[in-house]
Amino acid sequence: MKILYGVPGEGMGHATRSKVVIDHLLAKGHEVCAVSSARAFTFLDKTFPGKVIEIKGFHFAYKHAEVSKTATFLANLKAAGKNLVYNTGKKRLIEANFVPDIVISDFESFSFFFAKEHRLPLISIDNMQVMDRCVLDITIRKEEKNNYRLAKAIVQTKVPGCDQYFISSFFDAEIKKKNTDIVPPIVRKIIQEAKTSKGEHIVMYQTSSSLNTVKEVLQQLPGETFYVYGMNRDQAVGNAIFKPFSEAGFIKDLASAKAVIANGGFSFISEAVYLKKPVYSFPIANQFEQWMNAAYIEKLGYGRHFDTLSADHLKAFLYDLPLFEKKLASYEQKGNEVLFRELDEALERLQ
Repeated sequence: MKILYGVPGEGMGHATRSKVVIDHLLAKGHEVCAVSSARAFTFLDKTFPGKVIEIKGFHFAYKHAEVSKTATFLANLKAAGKNLVYNTGKKRLIEANFVPDIVISDFESFSFFFAKEHRLPLISIDNMQVMDRCVLDITIRKEEKNNYRLAKAIVQTKVPGCDQYFISSFFDAEIKKKNTDIVPPIVRKIIQEAKTSKGEHIVMYQTSSSLNTVKEVLQQLPGETFYVYGMNRDQAVGNAIFKPFSEAGFIKDLASAKAVIANGGFSFISEAVYLKKPVYSFPIANQFEQWMNAAYIEKLGYGRHFDTLSADHLKAFLYDLPLFEKKLASYEQKGNEVLFRELDEALERLQ
């Protein structure tokens, strides 16, 4: 079967999990052509040379470490005309040289419109659809309700009318719409094979906070050791050790950490939960999906949800580590078996 697979360029989580699914599809004998943009395209093109086509996609604009709704809208509006012309050329290239039988979209629009135009079966695999197709069992604060309404509206219009939705999630939710299944988070092989232990350090993955803020907060806990990734630094500042990105090094530190600190990104949080690492989560402002993930981390007892990074919050989080560890001990997931089984069945049914 020939499969067109759409991967958004915003955030590397989509790319890393899509790689796992594409590897599975190729191993099952399917032909795959992926479309993506920005950093995700670079990553996938290197991983699957000759099987990835670069397109132009949607991107967030940030201001003071927060998502700026206005700047995001204006930047994407400005690029819309040029991107449409570029993507039209790529669509014709696929029509002439690949001719897919089915389309899979990880919250990506080009592949969605391609499927609709050519009346092809369409499968959605992402974590975002939980906001629209399920009942969220969390209390949404008043100040977050506008962000929730906006995020839900975007989700509703992004890939509507798919033949099957697979929602990747580390938490359960009541499904309220047809053709929908919740599956465990997609886990990379390197994470599945990681040997876990409980060391004395804490891993922090951070791209949104300022360097000075991170230094100032972490140095207020001199008895703890922090390995900080994501800030493109290679230096030790007291108890804060800033490391340049290395996949092997990062996974080793993550697997042996006693806890993790992050915003609310789904992929990193899911990997931390899979490895049973307590999570201190402080979501990027104006990103409801991150807020939702952090809220569920606290609801499930896997960690704490804070609005900011602070020394007092860190002390409170670390004090309760035994409680979080006890809750995480009951989390079970057998790799990607559930998704792969259900995806194979869906492909057979829809072909």
